[in-house]
Amino acid sequence: MMDNRNELIKLANTKMPFGKYKGHFLIHIPEPYLVWMKNEGFPKGKIGEQLAIILEIKVNGLESLIYPLIKK
Repeated sequence: MMDNRNELIKLANTKMPFGKYKGHFLIHIPEPYLVWMKNEGFPKGKIGEQLAIILEIKVNGLESLIYPLIKK
């Protein structure tokens, strides 16, 4: 259980490392851009997995669960 919580906190605080939204929290990337990335193919590795999770969170309207986890 604690691993899942820690992973969710890491996800909430991960910033985009490249591209148009470089430096933005993943949760702040617009859904249409994430859909485009999905269609093009998410990058390999952890960042691709995180982007796919963020897209699922947005598609299901669960962003409000992530916002409180962002460290100020």
